[in-house]
Amino acid sequence: MKFVTFNIRCDHGQDGENSFCYRSPLIQRVIGEEKPDILCFQEVLPHQAAWLHGALGDYTVIGCGRDADFGGEEMTVAFRRDAYWLLEMHTFWLSETPLQPGTRYPEQSSCPRVCTEAVLRETNGGRILRVLNTHLDHVGQLPRKLGLEQILRFAAQKGPFSAAPVILAGDFNALPESEEMRGIEQDPDWRNAAENIGITYHGYGKAEDPAQIDYIWVRGELRCASVCKWEQCENGVYLSDHYPVCAELV
Repeated sequence: MKFVTFNIRCDHGQDGENSFCYRSPLIQRVIGEEKPDILCFQEVLPHQAAWLHGALGDYTVIGCGRDADFGGEEMTVAFRRDAYWLLEMHTFWLSETPLQPGTRYPEQSSCPRVCTEAVLRETNGGRILRVLNTHLDHVGQLPRKLGLEQILRFAAQKGPFSAAPVILAGDFNALPESEEMRGIEQDPDWRNAAENIGITYHGYGKAEDPAQIDYIWVRGELRCASVCKWEQCENGVYLSDHYPVCAELV
């Protein structure tokens, strides 16, 4: 299974030659060439979600906006419709009231944060997978820590699919050695498929502090056979201000 986490960069027309309208043809072409089975996108605004629905013709595209009215950025999951059936999908808010749309932790930035889960069944073989896609707070260490702990508790809850392997992916806005990553780093049930991937946020090659903040974690029977970054850049136009991370999971 080829799995990708991809911060697609929210599009407010702010990035000059790297604005989404210039990046989108390259994004569509690379996805068509690479043919991943599952993609987790972050920072997807409604018009970008609409573009994904239209551009990724071989994929089912699902997600839910993070704001109280279900607008704003969403954690989008796309999966090949010939390879997977959707059994369940829902979004919860990283907050003390996770089922109340638009909520956040008191210590958090003004941005609500969410996690979207898609439970998928392989069309061949019938294996069930749980895919969790998130984007942790960009300002506060404490809300990142609380949010990640909340997601790990959710993944550990008993339910009809609790025995299924889990993939947790996204932009954690946290370095591997940071305090907020300590809980998952020390949990023997979780494995970091992107452990040695290096820099993922690069700011279109201009970041003063490039960093490794994008992750693919797995739990259960899944193993990582290989991992790489999509580093395509044409005439100064990148896929995003983050490198998408691609793992072969078996």
